[in-house]
Amino acid sequence: MGRKPNESEPTRCATVILLLMGLVSCTVVYIFMSAVMRPTGSSVAERLEADDGEFGGGGGGGGSEVDGECCSGIESFELWGAAVKWGSDFKVGSSKECCKACKDMCTGNHGPCLCDTWVFCGNKEACGDKFGECWLKKQKDTLAPDSLNEGTKIMWTSGIIFGKGEGIVALETEFGAIHVKLLPECSPQSTFNILELLRFRHCAGCQFFRAETRGQVWDARGDHIKDASFGPPYALLQGSLGAQGTTFEAVPSEFCPEIRRGSVAWVGSGPEFFISLANHQEWKKSYTVFGYVLPEDMEIVEKIAQLPTKLDVWTGVNVTILENPVPLRVRRIKSNNGDLNLNS
Repeated sequence: MGRKPNESEPTRCATVILLLMGLVSCTVVYIFMSAVMRPTGSSVAERLEADDGEFGGGGGGGGSEVDGECCSGIESFELWGAAVKWGSDFKVGSSKECCKACKDMCTGNHGPCLCDTWVFCGNKEACGDKFGECWLKKQKDTLAPDSLNEGTKIMWTSGIIFGKGEGIVALETEFGAIHVKLLPECSPQSTFNILELLRFRHCAGCQFFRAETRGQVWDARGDHIKDASFGPPYALLQGSLGAQGTTFEAVPSEFCPEIRRGSVAWVGSGPEFFISLANHQEWKKSYTVFGYVLPEDMEIVEKIAQLPTKLDVWTGVNVTILENPVPLRVRRIKSNNGDLNLNS
């Protein structure tokens, strides 16, 4: 049996509708103002922290697979620095445990990590009573760590840690600076190769020379379009970091995740490298990734990829190379007060 209508119900319904309309309006205004008022001149560190959750999602970086998983260093390599935890009083079972102990001293909040360097003695025969020692240290400058030369007689394994907003270098071009977050915990040898380039004022010979757009194969988020081929074009910007007058140490295979939009990886063992414009699941984790581009800087990568090109054939593969290669320079971005800033 139907219920008799109550005369007060229309009034209550109208009130509820008005309240809902007000809430929706406020939400729309808040979202709009948040987008409009977002500062465009924010520091690289702030941008990185804001975008950390977006990496691997479409628009920009290839770093979603690295957080909390990688913890490796370089064997027969000793990093110096001020000790924050003495290894003679702190022993662990593996280099990974030592690395994790250092990472645990990074809170994830603003500011540098309390520990940014770890040194472990894991060769029982060579280490003797020092076997298992884990030294946690702090560098004066993580982009120029103090180290002892590598050699077979060195019994230590060492690595560095970059906290949020740290370990960012710029690939400087005439079209703007492409900021890259390095991955020392995943690809330590690759990272040290890049840090070595920071010591030089020039990078003669460093350049982008191949540009492949996303074409009709991948969408703006880097996702593969259904039923499309996998190239050509191949959605990448390729270049070289082989600076004239310097010796590039061939990089062993290190961190080989799935290539994502924004991933920066070596071609073979370097010094040629590429920045991916798309998510390349079809490449089956074949390349060492040593960094990823901050999402907002992918616009610069796309701009260079749109420059005039000409066709060529490399070992039977059709490629497009830039008519005029784009010179680049690797530089550090650190202001006097220690804050990373785009305008520094």
